[in-house]
Amino acid sequence: MQTGTGVKDVMTTVDTLNDLVEMHNDRVAGYEKAVKELKEEDADLRSLFNQMISESLTIKQELVEEIAAVGGEVKTGTSNMGKLYRAWMDVKATFTGHNRHTVLANCETGEDAIQKAYQTALTSGDIPVNLEGIIRRQQQTLRKSHDKIKAMRDSAA
Repeated sequence: MQTGTGVKDVMTTVDTLNDLVEMHNDRVAGYEKAVKELKEEDADLRSLFNQMISESLTIKQELVEEIAAVGGEVKTGTSNMGKLYRAWMDVKATFTGHNRHTVLANCETGEDAIQKAYQTALTSGDIPVNLEGIIRRQQQTLRKSHDKIKAMRDSAA
């Protein structure tokens, strides 16, 4: 494809979508880690976090299909930033314990990061018009999850 003709560069689009795929891989890994850290009395959080994992897997699959539709190759790992974030969560948990508020605060930080990634994707100009609606819908779904985590964190304080 030619650049400068109004047609989005396919490789740039694939890179941007792959960034979102990696964020969902990070999100799944983060919630799987959070589930393992929960206490028995936090069954409600276990259920919620498993819903978040399922949500990310569904959204990620939609992104994978869009990448495949343009002939791109899907990244399968997590991002370096996600790995750093999870390492920080480990250090922080060592000093603060695995209480409900701390776990939810860490999850909210992850939710903030994925919101930022979606906002960056939407404002970068790298997403073609035909995909903007999908990305915006995904961002709205993720915003609802963010707000639920935030409200639970606030009530756990």
